[in-house]
Amino acid sequence: MAACSHGITPTDLPLNALADLYGQCQRGHTLPQALYTSQAVFDFEMKAVFARAWLQAGHLAEVPRIGDYITVQTGKTSVVIIREAESSVRAYFNTCRHRGALICTSDKGSARRLVCPYHQWTYDLSGKLIFARNMPAGFAPQQHGLIPVHCEVVAGVIFIALSDDVPDFGEFRRALEPMLAPHDLENAKIAHSAVLPEYANWKLVMENGRECYHCSARHPELLSSFRDPTEEDYFDGQPQWMLDFEATCRANGLINGPAEGKWFDILRFPIKDSVQSLTLDGRLACTKLLIPDGEGNIGTLRWATEPSAFSHALRDHAFTFEAWPIDASTTHVRGKWLVHKDAVEGRDYDLTHLTALWNATNDQDKWLAENNFLGVQGAGYVPGPYSQNDEKKVIKFVEWYLDTVQNHMQRN
Repeated sequence: MAACSHGITPTDLPLNALADLYGQCQRGHTLPQALYTSQAVFDFEMKAVFARAWLQAGHLAEVPRIGDYITVQTGKTSVVIIREAESSVRAYFNTCRHRGALICTSDKGSARRLVCPYHQWTYDLSGKLIFARNMPAGFAPQQHGLIPVHCEVVAGVIFIALSDDVPDFGEFRRALEPMLAPHDLENAKIAHSAVLPEYANWKLVMENGRECYHCSARHPELLSSFRDPTEEDYFDGQPQWMLDFEATCRANGLINGPAEGKWFDILRFPIKDSVQSLTLDGRLACTKLLIPDGEGNIGTLRWATEPSAFSHALRDHAFTFEAWPIDASTTHVRGKWLVHKDAVEGRDYDLTHLTALWNATNDQDKWLAENNFLGVQGAGYVPGPYSQNDEKKVIKFVEWYLDTVQNHMQRN
């Protein structure tokens, strides 16, 4: 089976060549060049992958009051997520039903009504059209409300789905909720958020984020607190310190997992014995704790969802990573740091201390992904094999991606 075709011009790939291109993929190897570089492939992925997945899109902490909203963008599609009522968060396509203009033009804000900046068509927070000036007789406002987007909240984390053709969310909810609920992210706040443009294909960004094969060489800050899983397979080997860690978590009433599904992976695992949190010096990032009760090193709860997110929740803070593809060569990475809602900056946490480890790691990963993309675009690129031990989660990600695409092709 051929692993790569250099005869295809990446930017001009006709859609009828997609099946042949995906047929060239070799399991356990990186993908053919055009799957990383072609805009036609990217446009197809927006329908075959991103429109058929649950996308981690934010936190209740980002929309704490009625009318607070955030926007997210994948490809050319923008979505607004808004607190519609005290106990209700909704999501809509961020597109006016008049002539299609974006309604909310900033990443976040607050509004009593959603007003299109073009012709002032106005919608209430439930998406109902309540004002459209000088429309003809017979115009039916009820037929022109905002188009809803599926929205689910689990343990304070918001997920959206852009179509009906998505997996059952219940399996994931049942797995994540009891593991994440003790971290009380429903009573957290966003201490800091940042958007990092990465000029690389989204799959390279996520492949990088799904392995630590590169950590010992490229992430000294991360490994100051993080255990390098490539040094020893401590989940299978079960050394005494791993058994002690699991006992500590049980004593704190915590579930470690693992919990796995086709599109998610959840596990609590240890950080270094000598540290308290994922920070440069190992000290707590915030002294106002998310989990105030209990003692001992409870490590970090990591959950990852395909195609585009991973997160860590510790005793003192949480960090979440979302990758939002913009085009074939641009991915916007959103990093968010959460602390207890009553934590006070300058007293309970220092922002530089809180963010330094992941800022350094994200900057390093940006360089790695962009450098990877530069190499993949060259004439010398031929798909190479993954490490069966140290890139297991990359292999799982790529297999999920190929299965999702092939399933879509078979059904269409």
